[in-house]
Amino acid sequence: MSASFGRRALGGLATFVLSSTALLVSAQTRQEYLLTTDWKFAKGEQPDAAKPDFKDAGWQTVRVPHDWAIYGPFDGNNDLQTVKIEQNQEQKATQKAGRTGGLPFIGTGWYRRKLAVPGFKAGQRAVLLFDGAMSDAHVFVNGKEVGSWPYGYNSFSFDITSYLKASGDNTLAVRLKNQSEASRWYPGAGLYRNVHLIVTDDVHIPVWGTYLTTPDITAQSATVKLRTQVAAGGARPALRLVTEIKDAAGKVVATSTSNLAAAGTPEFDQTLQVPQPKLWSPETPVLYTASSKLYAGQTLKDTYTTRFGIRSFKFEPGKGFSLNGQPRKFKGVCNHHDLGPLGAAINVAALRRQLTLLKDMGCDAIRTSHNMPAPELVQLCDEMGFMMMVEAFDEWKAPKVKNGYSQYFDEWSERDLVNMVHRDRNNPSVIMWSIGNEVPDQSNANGPIIAKRLQDIVHREDPTRPVAAGMDRYGDDFKYGMANMLDIPGFNYKPYQYPDALSKLPQGFLLGSETASTISSRGVYKFPVVRAKQKQYDDNQCSSYDLEACVWSQTPDEEFVKQDDIPNVLGEFVWTGFDYLGEPTPYDEKWPSHSSMFGILDLAGMPKDRFYLYRARWNPTAPTLHLLPHWTWPGREGQTTPVFCYTNQPSAELFVNGVSQGRQTKTKSDQPQTRYRLMWNDVKYAPGSIKVVAYDAQGKAVGEETLHTAGKPHHIKLVADRTKLSADGQDQAYVTARVEDAQGNLCPDAADQLQVSVSGAGSFRAMGNGDPTSLELFHKPQMHAFHGQLVAIVQAANKAGDAVLKVTAPGLQAGTLQLKVGAK
Repeated sequence: MSASFGRRALGGLATFVLSSTALLVSAQTRQEYLLTTDWKFAKGEQPDAAKPDFKDAGWQTVRVPHDWAIYGPFDGNNDLQTVKIEQNQEQKATQKAGRTGGLPFIGTGWYRRKLAVPGFKAGQRAVLLFDGAMSDAHVFVNGKEVGSWPYGYNSFSFDITSYLKASGDNTLAVRLKNQSEASRWYPGAGLYRNVHLIVTDDVHIPVWGTYLTTPDITAQSATVKLRTQVAAGGARPALRLVTEIKDAAGKVVATSTSNLAAAGTPEFDQTLQVPQPKLWSPETPVLYTASSKLYAGQTLKDTYTTRFGIRSFKFEPGKGFSLNGQPRKFKGVCNHHDLGPLGAAINVAALRRQLTLLKDMGCDAIRTSHNMPAPELVQLCDEMGFMMMVEAFDEWKAPKVKNGYSQYFDEWSERDLVNMVHRDRNNPSVIMWSIGNEVPDQSNANGPIIAKRLQDIVHREDPTRPVAAGMDRYGDDFKYGMANMLDIPGFNYKPYQYPDALSKLPQGFLLGSETASTISSRGVYKFPVVRAKQKQYDDNQCSSYDLEACVWSQTPDEEFVKQDDIPNVLGEFVWTGFDYLGEPTPYDEKWPSHSSMFGILDLAGMPKDRFYLYRARWNPTAPTLHLLPHWTWPGREGQTTPVFCYTNQPSAELFVNGVSQGRQTKTKSDQPQTRYRLMWNDVKYAPGSIKVVAYDAQGKAVGEETLHTAGKPHHIKLVADRTKLSADGQDQAYVTARVEDAQGNLCPDAADQLQVSVSGAGSFRAMGNGDPTSLELFHKPQMHAFHGQLVAIVQAANKAGDAVLKVTAPGLQAGTLQLKVGAK
């Protein structure tokens, strides 16, 4: 791979406001408002709803971001379809329910609100920026359509200056429509991402108007190149751009002043030197900001801030990937965009919780499957230290679903790619772009032609990063040539083909762009314990012994072997980090089943056993010691009940009621599992306890874990991910409710219905139990525990104070938790 992909460091677009009030970025120049409150919403077609005098008093009042379909109800008829899923190697069409979550997302939705633009006057511009709208958005101001954008995952903006009235209120209306059979997973519905109103001077820096790279980095200095666009309307005066770079502490470390003649091109190119740069990496996510002030003469016209990081990377034949000169492999996960009980409605606290859990597991990379992410996710990856593969499409010209992106591809693919790249090309977390996932076009001669066109567009807009795609048709990828022409050849579920692929690929490396697809349900264990493909059970669950996969996929260990043994395999992106709504494989023909079982964590964000298998491998600096299954099995006395241990130590000894079951050591064998797990396959169940003692490489005991047989359910224990929230009306705490016995042991089969109430400076937002078969609605304050647990979400109020969560159930001692809600 050309060294050009290893010599750039990039950062973030202008920082967006994360509150519902206006941010005055610079006095009398740029103002930005988040349009979060006072929206009116109605489902179904609404004739004349775009007109300013339309009567919407009877519509629902909602807050944006808003996903109108997540409120259900669940019903297998909501998305019933007869289809052959080629990606799952199906040979014939069958009737499927729950493929898109069994939620009623199909149809039209309208949003309206008053659009006040305080102090707007001649000589100013107003722009509406949508971070995403699902889908086929048509935007109206004062009854006139200002623009449309069909792809629900992309960000887009419209200049609405000429549509605004000189005085009085304006009316903003948005029409969205989701088609049937338009997705392979739950897409969400509505204004599920933020909407911004940006007011500037006529002379200003437009949306995504900067492009920042750091082409040369040494210990002494980093070169920062900043290209800044200017929009100036009619006759343009002579302009001056003053840029300051500030470090993480706010200290100015570099400055530059450039002049632009009235007749010059409307772009500034500035070069600055940052002394003793601190490098961005997942371990040290250091960020800088470039603050640019645009002047006409002595008059300040605009201020624009670009957040960025300084880092270099390389993809080298025969060697693989390195970041800041250090070889490493991607320890990544693929994630869909829904947030479980919240649906697709974006929330920063929910995203931060997901990333915090993944960080603890040792994950360092995210693939945004299979579409553009919310900008808040990219910003959090910058701040928290995650490398990203930002992906564009799940379809090109050849359709996977009846009404998918293929209907827009010819007209919109270039515009969608340009917006994707322009929005995120300054973010240091973004390491590569992906132009597609498992597209059927791989299997014809036109596929590589399309791929090259898309890759060339991305290179034109950002020559500093490589382009990847997730390929699943191994023979055709070489027969027709797509594998050879991509910057990063990504293979989905092909670990056994890696040696053959590397012998053919001119790039000299490859990526596990989608791996494993192991399926499991949290807290569910099936007997006998055997490796299986497409295994189904009467209860529509999968076993958490982590030995069940799909016909096309593998257990984690099979991928681990190839990642460990082949240096120029770049790493992996596991399918998936979290369970998601839709794709209830292998139960898409058996209702009820509304969410996936691929996740390392369940739909409510609770870790499955597999979490600790990955943590033992990916987070070597933190001790991991995890036993499975639980040890409460009435009726299994004397029966074989295998015990597994996931640990980053090489060996361990198991005891059942104090009796040793022998010491196991990780070893290479024909079975990949023996290399990464410790397994006692012949243990007989007896009530009491099991204990494991882990030993380091020198044979020293370094840790132990004990599981006890649980007694009767006694009380509810509440454990919050955080107990201090911001009083901004959107911050959230995720509280796990555990049904425990009198001694504090989790009751692993408890299914009590728990009732939730919140008082004080907070409110109940939603809850989830991780059960893919549950039809209980997320927004109702009662739900059955699934294997003893569920998660309740408490949302902060707009005022400071205490929020008190209480969880009750008949016959159990209630759980109470106090949360501090602080000033903004």
